[in-house]
Amino acid sequence: MLISDQQKREEYYGAVKEKNSQYIGTFFLAVKTTGIFCIPTCRARTPKFENIEFYTQSKDALHNGFRPCKICKPTNNAYEPPADIKKAIELVNQNVFEKVSDYQLKQNGLQPEKIRRWFKKHHDMTFQAYQRMLRINSAFQELKKGKQVTDSAFNSGYNSLSGFGYTFKVLVGDSPKESKDKSVILISRVTSPLGPMFICATDKGICLVEFTDRKMLETEFRDLQKKLNAVILQGENEHSKACKKQLKEYFEGKRNSFQLNLDLPGSPFQHTVWEELQKIPFGTTTTYQQMALRINQETAVRAMANANGHNRVSIIVPCHRVIGKDGKLTGYGGGLQRKQWLLDHELKHKQA
Repeated sequence: MLISDQQKREEYYGAVKEKNSQYIGTFFLAVKTTGIFCIPTCRARTPKFENIEFYTQSKDALHNGFRPCKICKPTNNAYEPPADIKKAIELVNQNVFEKVSDYQLKQNGLQPEKIRRWFKKHHDMTFQAYQRMLRINSAFQELKKGKQVTDSAFNSGYNSLSGFGYTFKVLVGDSPKESKDKSVILISRVTSPLGPMFICATDKGICLVEFTDRKMLETEFRDLQKKLNAVILQGENEHSKACKKQLKEYFEGKRNSFQLNLDLPGSPFQHTVWEELQKIPFGTTTTYQQMALRINQETAVRAMANANGHNRVSIIVPCHRVIGKDGKLTGYGGGLQRKQWLLDHELKHKQA
């Protein structure tokens, strides 16, 4: 749909100038002078306001004769890893204990410099650091199962205990021996129409699902590690794999509820609120006042809002379905634009 509302157009143009990632998926900008369309964060030069049309879906821009930008590739999911990055990750996953060198990348037709740039931009770490994290993750799992530090070190590809111990402490925060009693939180990344998201999972279930540009995300990570007495390491388990699959189905309009195990550290009251959030039907909204009535705590509206704000599992624990009593959108950690998109998405597929 072409967006003609002037106030909305000005808001979207502000997002384009700021390259605001919270607007990814909520609109596409089409440039009349070049005939191309982009996502809000495209690094190409910002066009003049009078030369832009805004569309709610990429297919609308295509139907009106615009072609996808070759820089930001708007018809792909936001930040979908390109084929060469996927191939590099596959090489690592074939044997996480062996380092994939620049020479091996070149032997497989890959450019080491491009791989490094992509990992630095999207994971804030180098490709070699990513590999080290996976090796330490595997070593940590072995230590948890009772293996000796020496065995774990050499199995992980380290030639000396000192090198293994140093790297382990840098990534985990404690020495191998001191970390045996800690749990593991595995973190992985998933693409979505609204931008990339982090998924964190323990052995018990999903403990975090957040957009990667969420404010105070680092604080959430630290709080989660403290509450679960755990370390966060790169990787996946059956819970995170199931979460990725079900989120994909949700965004495709094929799923309106989630069947996932959750591991949510919090107070009894917070758990009551989070359970109540999960009872809000797909494609509907409610208010804090209505939720307070349902749990027989009419005066706990502010406390409910606070508990809602501490929800770490976006979409699956659907805090986006809570709106103000006046019908307007209230705060959302992922941004109000994403909240509106999610509500519109659910309403559309509920009706379908």
